[in-house]
Amino acid sequence: MRRNFRRLRTDQKGATAIEYGLIAALIVIAMMGGLRAMGGGAGGMWTNISQAVQNS
Repeated sequence: MRRNFRRLRTDQKGATAIEYGLIAALIVIAMMGGLRAMGGGAGGMWTNISQAVQNS
């Protein structure tokens, strides 16, 4: 029984998986923020194009 507890205590595979999950979550949050910041500019661009088409 003690041998099993020692093996579980020194096992780092679970911690590594959690770290990779946190890194992936941070990347997704950064991407969402960047897309939100760029989204307004793209919407304005399409509005300008549609107005130019309607005026011509």
